Amino acid sequence: MHFKVGDIKGVVVQKLVQHTDQRGTLVQTFRSDSLPSGVRPVMSYVSYTKPGIGRGPHEHEEQTDVFAFIGPGSFELYLCDNRRESETYENRMRMVVGKKNPALIVIPPGVVHGYRNISDDERGMVINYPDRLYRGWGGKGEVDEIRHEDRGDEFYEDFLSKNRL
Repeated sequence: MHFKVGDIKGVVVQKLVQHTDQRGTLVQTFRSDSLPSGVRPVMSYVSYTKPGIGRGPHEHEEQTDVFAFIGPGSFELYLCDNRRESETYENRMRMVVGKKNPALIVIPPGVVHGYRNISDDERGMVINYPDRLYRGWGGKGEVDEIRHEDRGDEFYEDFLSKNRL
């Protein structure tokens, strides 16, 4: 079994524009008219990740994640299509996003994703606008995640040289 490096069906990458003036910076992270059809965020959260630390990897069965990587840190983002029925099954993508390359990334269900802050001294901020409520209505449901975190740094270190998730 071999994987391909390239596009993953349903993954959308949009460059974000930072507007800077004497007051600071403004970034429009998303507009509903620029998201894929049917993707409608229902909540939002912000996470900060320390330098050298990774989050994930995991995937969702039903949830689409809409991540905005805008800085101040920079991240390596890793994606792998784990949908057997997909024409891009096993394709993998790796990109640097954040401070110097702000981007909005739409990640459909079944695509394994994880990211690591590659900044030397800046914590990185990520905003997520998922299209499902975490733990469902009232926070009383199941978590829609399949975790691959038991592989930890191995996932990131061996991303392009291993076949197994």
